[in-house]
Amino acid sequence: MTERLRLKKNADRRLKAGHLWLYSNEIDTDATPLKDFEPGGQAVIEAANGKPMGVAYVNPHSLICARIVSRDVDVRLDRSLLVHRFKQALSLRARLFAKPFYRLVHGEGDLLPGLIIDRFDDVLVVQLNTVGMDRLRDEIVAALEKVLAPRAIVFKNDSSGRRQEQLGEEVEVAYGELPDQVLLEENGVRFVAPVLDGQKTGWFFDHRPNRAWLNGLVAGKRVLDVFSYVGSWGIQAAAHGASDVLCVDSSAQALEHVAENAALNGLAEQVAIGEGDAFEALAALKAEGEQFDVIVLDPPAFIKRRKDIPNGERAYSRLNREAIRLLGRDGLLLSASCSMHLAPDRLMECVRGAVRHQDRHGQVIYQGSQGPDHPVHPAIPETAYLKALGVRVFRN
Repeated sequence: MTERLRLKKNADRRLKAGHLWLYSNEIDTDATPLKDFEPGGQAVIEAANGKPMGVAYVNPHSLICARIVSRDVDVRLDRSLLVHRFKQALSLRARLFAKPFYRLVHGEGDLLPGLIIDRFDDVLVVQLNTVGMDRLRDEIVAALEKVLAPRAIVFKNDSSGRRQEQLGEEVEVAYGELPDQVLLEENGVRFVAPVLDGQKTGWFFDHRPNRAWLNGLVAGKRVLDVFSYVGSWGIQAAAHGASDVLCVDSSAQALEHVAENAALNGLAEQVAIGEGDAFEALAALKAEGEQFDVIVLDPPAFIKRRKDIPNGERAYSRLNREAIRLLGRDGLLLSASCSMHLAPDRLMECVRGAVRHQDRHGQVIYQGSQGPDHPVHPAIPETAYLKALGVRVFRN
């Protein structure tokens, strides 16, 4: 590999600590102009003194202009390395899970920055979120075919990350034949995953352990699942003994999947649906005098960029306040955030303020994060994004 990308003096500290990203302002553009690099091409990264530090793929048009794919300067990201990394990722999931439903590759957490793969038994759903990974699409399909011999591989390339990388959006079956229904099982409950027209890959495996915790506390309870999507929280609650469940979402299509998944598990009588904006729905339920024993708040990311933090925190606070108004005297709130930029202590503060705003008391009895199939890279705090608080909310 002849391409070289040289860093400025002292810009190698994060890489030495294990980080995988390089920013455009860290590059010595006099020695190695970024404009000379083809988007997605690979290059050897050099310290300011010329010492080689690893191999990265490069996007000169992105703030994160390079992502490390190997510390061995003689190894590039190709089909052979992809096969090796896929086998490493598979060996971890095989130790963690008895059944083949999980996130198989979690980007930087599996040393494959920009690549997400979710597994639904013999169907794989792939997100290529960077130009470097997008250039390797054929090699990725071939490597997955060799490691897992799947029935179908879907490219679900419609993420906001692709737009930031100046990539187009597309959803396609890239390999094999997709079955009429893509099924999964989580915590003993079956679901249909809308892998073509659903959010992200069609399912959110990251909350699996948090849902498992809540499942043990819902027997005989009335449950409200806000931002329900296809019913992952609510239907599992019904399957674990909740007396009745209301799933609320703004998407009629998602709620159709809630009904489908409830019927799949023989729970149609216990699960009701309500379409509408979450805040409006919470206000309407309060006006109708409704009360719930358990409320789940699992919203989309309110904070997508650092500059969104103030408005995002206000939204989390308001959401929790409105939900707590619907809890009975001794209720349970599961409050979650997938916003990377919301620090755990700030979610705690949002919930604390919401509890006191309603003149109640709160006891945090559970603090959860993403499941182990979403491994955190210890040098990249951004990979630890998911937060979940289980809070008992009660009156004197």
